[in-house]
Amino acid sequence: MDTAYAQRISKLKASEIRELLKITEQPDVISFAGGLPAPELFPTEAISNICVSVLAHDGQRALQYATTEGYLPLRQWIAGRMNATLGTAFSEDNILITNGSQQGLDLSGKVFIDEGDVILCESPTYLAAITAFRAYGCRFVEVPTDEDGMRTDDLAKLLETTTRVKAIYVIPNFQNPTGRTMSLERRKRLAELAAQHRVTVLEDNPYGELRFEGEFLPSVQSFDRDGRVISFGSFSKILCPGFRIGWVAGSKNIVQKYVLVKQGVDLQSNTFVQAVIAAYLEKHDIDAHIKKILGVYKNRRDVLLSALGRHFPQGVRFTRPEGGLFAWVTLPKSMDSRSILDACIKRKVAFVPGGPFFPNGGQENTLRLNFSNMEEARIEEGISIIADVLNDYVDSAK
Repeated sequence: MDTAYAQRISKLKASEIRELLKITEQPDVISFAGGLPAPELFPTEAISNICVSVLAHDGQRALQYATTEGYLPLRQWIAGRMNATLGTAFSEDNILITNGSQQGLDLSGKVFIDEGDVILCESPTYLAAITAFRAYGCRFVEVPTDEDGMRTDDLAKLLETTTRVKAIYVIPNFQNPTGRTMSLERRKRLAELAAQHRVTVLEDNPYGELRFEGEFLPSVQSFDRDGRVISFGSFSKILCPGFRIGWVAGSKNIVQKYVLVKQGVDLQSNTFVQAVIAAYLEKHDIDAHIKKILGVYKNRRDVLLSALGRHFPQGVRFTRPEGGLFAWVTLPKSMDSRSILDACIKRKVAFVPGGPFFPNGGQENTLRLNFSNMEEARIEEGISIIADVLNDYVDSAK
């Protein structure tokens, strides 16, 4: 059938992570692939009770159409939480509720990106952000990173020499895919450079609450004096991802532009779920729940790092995240993580090859490991199997 698709559809391809999830849904697969929270930590009983209560006491409003901006009590809570933890000064009018923070990224494309515009991003960066922005015809220019995140000295040079830069996309806290955190000095410098060059910053922060050690750092947005920083948050990692509730936060004028484009997409996010989350936050101690999550994830991270150190061959480097869900592995340049993945899948172990996280390609000797979703014993077993495959690869290359 000869179908006339829009040109943008030719730029899209299936997410390698989503395709891998079809394999990792098999219960006997040890998966380091998806960024999945631990399902045993979902507060299912509390949420069940709150669903009944919301329907009983506010069912007619919770099941009705509502404003695009979102459920007012939830927006007020988000603004207060951001002000307390990230150093912002927001009210509910600075917040738009979205269908996960991923929708916020897609809406950013609608609001900001014209064909041929440039997005500056960390190298590597979040795969689904690449997909969202690329649909609007942008080009990516990758900014080098190190253990302190995006290198702002390189960013400054690129801003001086690159035309049509529309936005800078960053994940400052426990970055996906590397697990690295941007230093305080670089956060300040990023805000300064954005103001100097009149460029928007898209600050993605889905993992910021998941800090196991070290000090919480203020957001890039907290250093913004001109309203140039837009941030994205989510309940997926601190409550449950199936609700698909996130938010966009920024200056009122910019948030209203997001409201306009969201009205053309879905009119509004799920009213009932927003009401359930707001009631949960009112009746339960979210900090106690997050503390429980952190205890489990820290143990799993520690097991992962210990296993990597004991089992992986010499010449392999890996990050040591202070929080979040991911560690990043860099293999010797002669190794191809896609070939290694194929061999691991035959042994019922999965991870994500690193190449797709580089929007302009390359770096196929890297891979991402998620540590939140597997129990400690399975993490140990899975890393041992990957190490066996790596050692076989090394031996065959001799």
